[in-house]
Amino acid sequence: MIKYLGSKRLLIPGIEAVMNSLPFKGSVIDLFSGTSRVGLSMKQLGWKVILNDWNQYARVISTAHVVCDEDRSKEVHELINLLESAPSVDGWFTETYCRKSRYFTPENGIRIEGIREFIETLDLDDELKCVAICSVMEAADRVDSTVGVQMAYLKQWSKRSLQTLKLRPPSLVKQSEFGKASAHCMEAQEAASKLVADVAYLDPPYNQHKYIGNYHVWQTLVQWDQPEVYGIACKRVECREKRSDFNSKPGIQGAMNRLIENLQCEVKIISFSNEGYLPRTDMESLLLDHGKLQVLSRAHDRYVGAKIGIHAPSGKKVGQVSHLKNTEFLYVLGEVDLSSGICEEAGWKMESPLQTG
Repeated sequence: MIKYLGSKRLLIPGIEAVMNSLPFKGSVIDLFSGTSRVGLSMKQLGWKVILNDWNQYARVISTAHVVCDEDRSKEVHELINLLESAPSVDGWFTETYCRKSRYFTPENGIRIEGIREFIETLDLDDELKCVAICSVMEAADRVDSTVGVQMAYLKQWSKRSLQTLKLRPPSLVKQSEFGKASAHCMEAQEAASKLVADVAYLDPPYNQHKYIGNYHVWQTLVQWDQPEVYGIACKRVECREKRSDFNSKPGIQGAMNRLIENLQCEVKIISFSNEGYLPRTDMESLLLDHGKLQVLSRAHDRYVGAKIGIHAPSGKKVGQVSHLKNTEFLYVLGEVDLSSGICEEAGWKMESPLQTG
């Protein structure tokens, strides 16, 4: 899967431990699915997974990795082999993202562009088209020249960017006995009011950084639309226009409260960082109004940019990073018995909710 700021790869053992503590199994919504790591984990555990994300590239990833079932593996492998034969194309994509900006070498850019153009000529159903586009996206991610986000690119080509682009098929999982997975592309509040499941997992944005700005090239690969771009990073103009209350310090508390109220789920699991706009006391006060609350915590290394340090546009190091660790919380809302120690075995610490009010 692609490199992703806020990836929940390290949180998955704790989320799985909570899910394994439930006395039932059925359906789960991942409301901010991102790279679909959590959704894939839930499918592997046997749950029917419903995925949602406001960004179209996330729906493509979710469809490729979670909605598409194991019984299509032969078709998927044949498709990937076919895509490898696509002719190279040197056009708008290569000019924009390899010359005007430097996310990929031109040699890899013309392969990315050629394969993506070729996909448009094929008669594919939605699942297979998403698999095809996702395979290009992930191949491009393995040869990019960034520190993991597309707000900027490196002045010198990274080592990985000099490698040859290579497609890989996703590893597919069999369909859950509770039903086929689905992927949606709705704003979170709309999704919460329309999608129904036994459990909801929420991983909302927690600061000002919008994911579409961090991964605007993937959005372009999905839409394949030659958008108007701005700045040296060649971002899509919608990166300035698309706004969410979850990216707003004044708006996030009300947005989270509405989300919890709208969700039609027996159990809700919310992951949130201590670096987020919503302090722990405010988050817990909000959640305690909606039922039984249990809190898990774990320290994690911060994003790689914190290790690199603070630099001026000239490249000179100009400041000190305040800290290299943050704390991730899992808030479990609902009648769940976490007393067995299964979460501690997964590396998570049980905490009492802070005194609020």
